[in-house]
Amino acid sequence: MLEKIAGIVVSVISGYYDIKTDKGIIRSRARGIFRNLKQKPLVGDRVVVQPDDKGINYLVAVADRTCELQRPALANAEYVLLVMSATQPDFSVDLLDRYLVFFAWKKVKVVIFLSKTDLISSDELLKIKSKLNEYQKIGYQYFVDYQDLEQYLQNNIDSDEIWVLAGQSGVGKSTLLNRLKKDISQKTAEISFALNRGKHTTRQISLFEYGKGYIADTPGFSSIDLSNIKLDELKDLFYEIKHFSKECKFRQCQHINEPKCAVKVALNNHDILDSRYNSYIKIREEIALGRIPEYRK
Repeated sequence: MLEKIAGIVVSVISGYYDIKTDKGIIRSRARGIFRNLKQKPLVGDRVVVQPDDKGINYLVAVADRTCELQRPALANAEYVLLVMSATQPDFSVDLLDRYLVFFAWKKVKVVIFLSKTDLISSDELLKIKSKLNEYQKIGYQYFVDYQDLEQYLQNNIDSDEIWVLAGQSGVGKSTLLNRLKKDISQKTAEISFALNRGKHTTRQISLFEYGKGYIADTPGFSSIDLSNIKLDELKDLFYEIKHFSKECKFRQCQHINEPKCAVKVALNNHDILDSRYNSYIKIREEIALGRIPEYRK
């Protein structure tokens, strides 16, 4: 019987799948069964490859996914390296909260990197770092120096773990990746000042080996779609709200006008940021009304 080889999809180009295996990169096609099942293998999938009697490699099995991201399509990402710029485009806690809610919903952990710090004054940087310090207390680690980030990634990316870059276009995702992995040559582009957003520079998604695992370079998330989040699950996507809600009188407390709400007590005691609670209420109202704004790049 022809040998079956396990691996991970590191790129997809024109219907061909490049699979990283113990025997090196194997380029393969997908069997028609995936079409019949309406299943499309994605970058990040753990798969099995087998050659036919003519020596042509075919992808024959895909393991269950731990998570799936769309636009761009990526499977099994364990962490998001969320790039937020200090300026051009301006730093926004509202946008940051939306990203964090989205990835909490997708069950992907987040580490934040603040880019373009050299373009703002030291006072402005201190103000942003003060805000990010509050997020670090919640559990979101952040970095403002790429050397510190590089050391952290080298020491903390586990075997075959997948990290994905995310953030608005123009915040410097490709530039950051170029600095983290010197032999990658991704195009970069100047910010589009007229729209206060960047131009597309990365055209396809690929996995690059980094440390013991992989980093995915992507064209960025074209939108943050929160419309499919259920009202009742939103409160648990704000981790500090979820933490304090355990002490609420009512199990299904929505933390608005309910009596003996521990979240409102924590808010009054400044154990929950006003801005975070306001983000929760704002997003909740948008979901309830079906009027989720489209946050495109």
